[in-house]
Amino acid sequence: MSGFHDRYIARPEVEEVLGLSRSTIYKLLADNDFPPPTRLIGRSVRWRLSEIMIWADNKRKAQTPD
Repeated sequence: MSGFHDRYIARPEVEEVLGLSRSTIYKLLADNDFPPPTRLIGRSVRWRLSEIMIWADNKRKAQTPD
C-alpha cells in the first residue's frame, strides 16, 4: 500500500477524486478496465481508495511518453 491511509469510498467520492462521471466509471467497469467495487451490505458497494489511486497512477504512466 502507498503512503496514504486506505479506506473504502463511495462512488460519488470516486467521481470527485478521479474527475470521472458515473457513466464513465460504469463503462470502464464493463470493459474490465477499472477496479471492481466491494459489496458491503445489500446493494451497498465501495471502492478501496488504494486500488483507485494505483489504477489512476498506472493510467497516467501509460499515457506518459518515455
